[in-house]
Amino acid sequence: MAVIKYYGAIAEETKCSEEQMAVSDLKISDCMALLNKKYNLNAFEVSIALNQNLVEIDSTIKLNDSDELALLPPFAGG
Repeated sequence: MAVIKYYGAIAEETKCSEEQMAVSDLKISDCMALLNKKYNLNAFEVSIALNQNLVEIDSTIKLNDSDELALLPPFAGG
C-alpha cells in the first residue's frame, strides 16, 4: 500500500489529508487517472511529489508499497 497525501484545496475537495492505495503494478499516470475519476481533480492545477521528489503527472514510474505520493496545489511565493 502506498500513501497518497493531499494538501490545500485538493485536501478540501477529497475531504481527507491522506489515504492508502493498493499500487501493485500501478504507474503514477494510472494512479492519477483513478484519483481524477474518484475525486474529479481535473479542475485543479496539481504538482506531484513521489517520496518528496517532484515528478511529472503523466510519469510512467511504477509505484511501490511504502511509497508516498503527494498531490500539491500551486505554490504562492513572496
